[in-house]
Amino acid sequence: MIEQGQPLPNASLSELTAEGFSSHDTAELFANKKVVLFAVPGAFTPTCSEQHLPGYIALADQFKAKGVDMIVCVSVNDAFVMKAWGDTTGAGEVRMLADGDASFTQAIGLSMDSGNFGGVRSQRYAMIVDNGVVTQLNVEPPKTFEVSKAEALLAAL
Repeated sequence: MIEQGQPLPNASLSELTAEGFSSHDTAELFANKKVVLFAVPGAFTPTCSEQHLPGYIALADQFKAKGVDMIVCVSVNDAFVMKAWGDTTGAGEVRMLADGDASFTQAIGLSMDSGNFGGVRSQRYAMIVDNGVVTQLNVEPPKTFEVSKAEALLAAL
């Protein structure tokens, strides 16, 4: 598992916006920025949709006021699902990035096998990334939702 003080591995995350489909190299995406990145086991799932994503949407201005350049939500879903989820929830300032093949999630060592729920998925976590380096990492124990909440990460800034 990736640790605080380590750089994010080079991987690709995809995004679908009104302008079309884009593939983002993580080295370029996180370069020279302070980024809040949080990951969920799946788009449109109960805790993710009712609590996790809404917390970051509601506190986006407070994150920006503390010097955060970008807020990113990552899930092992495709870019079409992530766009639909963002549109449905009014994600606004939160960029909805897809890790369709779980390569990013596996590269940072935060994947889990959810069995028939959806196969390989991401564990629930939140991190602060400063110029590509993880400066804060909060990984949830299974079936919990405390340390990756927006409020917990905001308090760490």
